[in-house]
Amino acid sequence: MRQKYGQHFLIDKNIITQIVDAALLLRAENLVEIGPGKGALTQELIARGEHDFSVIEIDPAMVAYLEKTLPASANIHIVEQNFLEADLSSLPQIPTVFVSNLPYESAADILDKVLSWPYFKTAVFMFQKEHVLKIRARAGEDFYGPLSIFSQLRARISPICKVGRNCFAPPPKVESAVLAFEKITPPEIPWQKISRAVRVAFLHRRKTLLNALVLGGCDKEKVTGAIAACGLKLTVRPEEVTPQQYVKLAQYL
Repeated sequence: MRQKYGQHFLIDKNIITQIVDAALLLRAENLVEIGPGKGALTQELIARGEHDFSVIEIDPAMVAYLEKTLPASANIHIVEQNFLEADLSSLPQIPTVFVSNLPYESAADILDKVLSWPYFKTAVFMFQKEHVLKIRARAGEDFYGPLSIFSQLRARISPICKVGRNCFAPPPKVESAVLAFEKITPPEIPWQKISRAVRVAFLHRRKTLLNALVLGGCDKEKVTGAIAACGLKLTVRPEEVTPQQYVKLAQYL
């Protein structure tokens, strides 16, 4: 079968089982699978008693394959669409668990869209190793950045398993891992304010937080006061500020 979208199909039964175990443990009222490909996870979910759920697949060839191979009795709703372009309001407006072996090139954007959806409850996603390091990094660590902050402010994140290259056909060039996300109470201030503060700060991550925000168009006096109000030194750098401190910073700015 031609791989127009550069898919790496998950073939390791043990990894498939661990992903489905985690998804069922975090069960919500609704289930959505993103990018099912040939349906390795889909078939396992069906075998474990899951029915009447949605799968969103970008590749017409994979959609045709799924239509031929998935049992009609499972009543799987197959949506042919790029998930990043999908209108999630068309999904049932009830607590939802997402599951996916995410495409590496758009994994961060898909995660952000899922975590932003009001009806997101839980998710079990596979990422390449570098994304996992970024998502789980703490302030002051090498991989810490916007992806760390945006993920940790919206979900409790737990490791599920590591995934070697030989677990796929064809094998990718990188190692992977699976993470579980459980929704937590989001910050009370508008998300746009937090997002802007973080993105502006990390545009100049080699500079101090003060200088980075000023270069990003913020008023110097206001930034100085906000940094002090957060209990931070004026010499602090963007990668040394915790997610919770960014929330406070956004409040003052």
